[in-house]
Amino acid sequence: MTIRIALDAMGGDKAPAAPIEGAVLALGQHPGCAFTLVGQPEVIATELARIGADPGRFVIHPASEVVGMAEKPSVALRTKKDSSMRVGANLVKSGVADAFVSSGNTGALMATARYVLKTLPGVDRPAIMAVMPSITGQTLMLDVGANVDCSADHLCQFALMGKVYASAVMGLKKPRIGLLNIGEEEIKGNEVVKEAGERLKADGGDGYIGNVEASEIFAGGVDVVVCDGFVGNVTLKTIEGMARMLTHFLKESFGASVWTKLGYLAARPAMTSFRSRVDPRKYNGAILLGLNGIVVKSHGGADPYAFSRAIGVAVDLAANRVNEKIRRDIAAHAGVSAGNGGEQACPG
Repeated sequence: MTIRIALDAMGGDKAPAAPIEGAVLALGQHPGCAFTLVGQPEVIATELARIGADPGRFVIHPASEVVGMAEKPSVALRTKKDSSMRVGANLVKSGVADAFVSSGNTGALMATARYVLKTLPGVDRPAIMAVMPSITGQTLMLDVGANVDCSADHLCQFALMGKVYASAVMGLKKPRIGLLNIGEEEIKGNEVVKEAGERLKADGGDGYIGNVEASEIFAGGVDVVVCDGFVGNVTLKTIEGMARMLTHFLKESFGASVWTKLGYLAARPAMTSFRSRVDPRKYNGAILLGLNGIVVKSHGGADPYAFSRAIGVAVDLAANRVNEKIRRDIAAHAGVSAGNGGEQACPG
């Protein structure tokens, strides 16, 4: 089966170069997929010619408007109905595309995708899920920015959606789910987190390991970390800042003298391996889970390689039918049919 991916060619700090070059890279990595570049046709055609890509390998779908990176989501949603972002989401809604990838304005993408696609039955709010490296592999974290205020119901739904992704895409038979908290003890945290923990435990506790601290995200002892979007986004931005600081210190230290430069030459193989393992570009592609359609948010400053990795995330979601499995599991745990929503669920 051909997986059809729509790509926002106009969104992001490095558009149109990064998205289009990323699409070319993705074409080599996923030759069985079909790619549609959404945006201003003349701009896309010029960029394809500049990099020497075969325009016959891509479908160009016109969109006359572009959502700015600093634009208010409400304004973009109300006034730019022919933006590359809106048109891409509509392609998923109409069934022309199986997934949509954009490096554009995060708030506008979430608002647009939610308005166009709506949420899956039984899901109150979609969540943004990030994939991060850990000592033993990868750790999923959600929500990392979509929902500042969450109820226990929302956290339970996030846990279920993360669990489904970990099972379907990562191949984990029993994903370990933890609630991000200020301590491992059950008495720690605010009332919402404590209530969510009680419900996750009471519903059978299948995979639920209790509270986890932020230091455990990279330790390999948890597969799905659940939190509200405020805590998740602050944590994610702190991690990004720490990574930039460490990179700066390493460059500064190795360039301090002739001897440290010689030391770098000796350590270069190890440093190259280290850089490859923690390269944030490899983990690019935040997933808007809970929507009635697949949408992946690439980092706004993504280069072509990073954008191609986000495309790979969308391909995995579509190939593994993650949304269908979330719909099924939400219905099973909430006691509602896959065609009706409104009930709440915790994974059991």
